Amino acid sequence: MGTLVLMYHRFNENKYPSTNIRMNIFKKQMEIIEALNFNFYDPKKFVNDFKIPKLEKKILITIDDAFTSFYENAWPFLKKNQIPFILFVSTEAVGKNGYMSWEQIKEVEKEKFAYIGNHSHAHDYMVDFDDVVLVKDLDTAEKIFIKELGYNPIYFSYPFGEYSKNIVREVNKRFKISFGQHSGVVDVNKDMFQLPRFPINEKYGNLDRFKFLIKLQPLQYKNLFPKDKLLDSKNNPPKLIIEFFKDQKNIQNINCFSDEGNGWKKSNINFINQNLNIEFRDKFLFRRGRVNCSLNDNGVWRWFGVQFSVKEVR
Repeated sequence: MGTLVLMYHRFNENKYPSTNIRMNIFKKQMEIIEALNFNFYDPKKFVNDFKIPKLEKKILITIDDAFTSFYENAWPFLKKNQIPFILFVSTEAVGKNGYMSWEQIKEVEKEKFAYIGNHSHAHDYMVDFDDVVLVKDLDTAEKIFIKELGYNPIYFSYPFGEYSKNIVREVNKRFKISFGQHSGVVDVNKDMFQLPRFPINEKYGNLDRFKFLIKLQPLQYKNLFPKDKLLDSKNNPPKLIIEFFKDQKNIQNINCFSDEGNGWKKSNINFINQNLNIEFRDKFLFRRGRVNCSLNDNGVWRWFGVQFSVKEVR
């Protein structure tokens, strides 16, 4: 069993379908979780118990960007039902049009089931930063959080889900855990600083799909290469290798799909011993490339995803 992390942004802002969820659908999604007897995970306990194998499936709610629409629409519902969550805040946007104020963030933060996460300062494409700019951005956010909340959050989410090995190294120094935007289910073998989340929006939030993904189990692996998820002209397409555990069952039944070149297609895969090799048809296009792999494990669906950040070729 593992932890499935959901990622939301806007609520009832219907003119932004790629990042919005309608509240009536959001409420039904929460009802589905409860009907399936899956418990919501308290974020603090999620971190503290990360390396303990889970005997039950749990759900962790995360919300990125601290839009006003969250405060006005989702917050009253979450508060009434005491549903735990992490609200990821980019400090530069606080108080601007469409974003929550520090007063509102503090109101949310004082509840024992609500946690604040760090989402950088500028919410920019961090893979475009050099090391000096990266450190300055994270330092700025940290100083503002300490000034406003009295602490720097222990949770971090990468803007746009983009990161490189240098970004991960710097985030590792400052936080306990961090999240991307690649899909998958968390298990004890996942990297605590490259955790998957399922983005939920109007396009990918319909109830039939939600019922399917909410039941997904982890597709565990021992190692994944390359370690650096940033691609440039020298390593695009990458050589993606997933090393599974020695006695892992049914891995030959895996199917993968990837969006290199001009769209989503079934990936070319081959196995060498316990290693799954994906041979990409073409380069991934600027800005992001994705791979999703699933396995029907005797009727139990398992899933993991990978997101690459792709630098622009000039």
